[in-house]
Amino acid sequence: MITTIQLNENVKKALDRLKTNKETYEDIIVKMINQIDEQNRNHIELMIEGAKETAEESLKITKEFEAIEEDFDWEWKDN
Repeated sequence: MITTIQLNENVKKALDRLKTNKETYEDIIVKMINQIDEQNRNHIELMIEGAKETAEESLKITKEFEAIEEDFDWEWKDN
């Protein structure tokens, strides 16, 4: 189904600047949607990688702390 949409003149001018001779407005919009989807996927992958690195670093610190924990006589005092 084909539908008609209304655009402000400044939006049409911006789309015109993105167009090549043979591209339609739909082509430009689909290309932008695909670029946004790709950016979102990349962002999610970077967030996952960052979380993994943070978890690994946290695990290293925990293991280091556990290694020295038995060397100390820790006592919690209630005030």
